[in-house]
Amino acid sequence: MRIVQVANFYTPTSGGLRTCVEELGLGYLGGGHERILVVPGEHDLDEQTPSGRRVWISSPRLGGGYRVLTARDRVRRVLDELRPDVLEVSDKFSVPWLARWARRERVPIVLFSHERIDVILRPRVPPWLPLRVAADVVNKRLSRLVHSVIVASEFSAEEFRRIGAGNVRQIALGVDLGVFRPAVADPPRVGGTVHLVMVGRLSAEKSPELAIECLRVLRAGGLDADLTVVGDGPLRTVLQRRAEGLPVHFTGHIDVREAVAQLIAAADIALSPSSAETFGLATLEALACGTPVVVPAAGAARELVTAGASGAVCDGTGEGLARGVRELLAVPASQRRDAARRAAERYPWSATVASLLDCYESALTSVRS
Repeated sequence: MRIVQVANFYTPTSGGLRTCVEELGLGYLGGGHERILVVPGEHDLDEQTPSGRRVWISSPRLGGGYRVLTARDRVRRVLDELRPDVLEVSDKFSVPWLARWARRERVPIVLFSHERIDVILRPRVPPWLPLRVAADVVNKRLSRLVHSVIVASEFSAEEFRRIGAGNVRQIALGVDLGVFRPAVADPPRVGGTVHLVMVGRLSAEKSPELAIECLRVLRAGGLDADLTVVGDGPLRTVLQRRAEGLPVHFTGHIDVREAVAQLIAAADIALSPSSAETFGLATLEALACGTPVVVPAAGAARELVTAGASGAVCDGTGEGLARGVRELLAVPASQRRDAARRAAERYPWSATVASLLDCYESALTSVRS
């Protein structure tokens, strides 16, 4: 089976989306299939990667460093040449025009929904705008254009199920349990300092300012703690000013995943402050490192936290995150680390790939029958 993935908002430094499509590519190849990734880039480029062929199509840059496929005729010509068996699209904006091509060529098209429209746009539009109503209209149309809508969590599924879409498949993402793993020995402790870590893009929907507020609350309450922020984004300068006077270390983007894993494993607790997560790959990677997490009740990250000491669910404020940290610190370190790792072991990428391939085989059978 030849699987072509089309993904906007993919860059050499992007996080969850890039991780997802590359891990799926590795899995498709490992299963004996062919994978080709089509993404926007600075220049046209066709290259081979460990996770399969990657075709960059010259595209304009938007805010935040992202590029979007606007040369639709060029994309359609590439698809004509590639002749996919299945078309996997990772953004809602491209589905309508790609669906027309897929219908003409009798190729099943699948939407991999990585964001919720009503959540991701809320910080960017006036509060009076009926965003949920607008999202429902868009999602009804999208669900009718594709063979299946793939979602990774109950939170992500809800926006399609509330409109009665019957073609939703919930398939959890995974984690590389070999790269993201606990430290060989307990991280060294200096003066009893509690080490916090947050991994993610420094943008509005990720709410990184709440991690800094959490640290401020903890230190004001007498807890010796520091924070490492792994990632970059448009809010970095603002956040650095906000963190003045606090022990916060900004690493910027780190491209080597093993280095990110080491930083996470060395921390006592990971903070995942975003209420907009439709899965929470960074949360899952922290759990795999044996680092328990504090997550908000809103969003999908809470679905990764098992009962016990793997994490704490809070009200999503800086004060709530701080309470979650103290809750986890009350549990012996070995107990909370073991619980975190066990929670992550439920999510190998192999299970994700197997479920997706089953879905794609079903889609092919449906189109050919």
